[in-house]
Amino acid sequence: MRIAILGKPFSDSIAPFIQMLFDELSRRKTELFLVEHFQLYLQNTLNLPTGIQTFRRGDILEDVDVVLSIGGDGTLLDAVTYVGAQEIPILGINTGRLGFLATIPYDSINIALDALYKGHYTLDDRALIRVDSDQEVFDGINFGLNEFSVLKRDSSSMIVVHTYIDGEYLNSYWADGLVVATPTGSTGYSLSCGGPLVLPQTNNFVISPVCPHNLNVRPMIVSDRSVISFEVEGRSSSYLASLDSRSTPVDMAVQLAVRRENFVARLVKLNHVNFLSTLRSKLNWGLDKRNILLK
Repeated sequence: MRIAILGKPFSDSIAPFIQMLFDELSRRKTELFLVEHFQLYLQNTLNLPTGIQTFRRGDILEDVDVVLSIGGDGTLLDAVTYVGAQEIPILGINTGRLGFLATIPYDSINIALDALYKGHYTLDDRALIRVDSDQEVFDGINFGLNEFSVLKRDSSSMIVVHTYIDGEYLNSYWADGLVVATPTGSTGYSLSCGGPLVLPQTNNFVISPVCPHNLNVRPMIVSDRSVISFEVEGRSSSYLASLDSRSTPVDMAVQLAVRRENFVARLVKLNHVNFLSTLRSKLNWGLDKRNILLK
């Protein structure tokens, strides 16, 4: 098996588990590829196997079977940008906090690897959101798994986001910003803005205003076959455009639109993990002591 690994620095208490991961991969004679910056960190932290190859963002990961993301949900979002249209399956090992997308606890690495090698998993294809603009905004990596956001900068006054669906006027949002989330992203920033939970395989976007200065605007679900475009006004000369964890200032004159990307992110799902169980365990969805007493 050929496995590529991305990750972020971790605490000393987690290091023995990551060492165990590399020892097990070496024992199974796995051909390993490490993202360059993580390899530089690990060589001063762990005893790495010999023969590891390195890669950078934009490299073709030819014949790689699986990408392991070691970190939190942000690390997995970053892994999606490395994989892109190659659609290599991604397995998230959680060394962060919540671990909603990176569902494998670091102390269950051996169990996860065993399931991976035995083929005891399914692939969960997740829709991505794509940003199109008349000027380059995200350095060519214009897709994301969670959401696209238009936000005011710093402590400036609110902005007005004129929003259109397939060229038809929807609304002008007087707010701190606007979030367009995928079903995957419905459990993230969109949720904190009052948006609904959307099951991963529904073909929708969720449009949610951020701190709207209006009592009668609510989050809205639209088809992900739609093209959603924006015109932004405000007292400042620029606003903040954000795609997952990447953000950049954008001039008010720049034209932006979002649509569904032509490729997907393929997440490895072990047989005992599903979206609804993750909702209950990570977000305390439906937490009620009466449900506990019924078990």
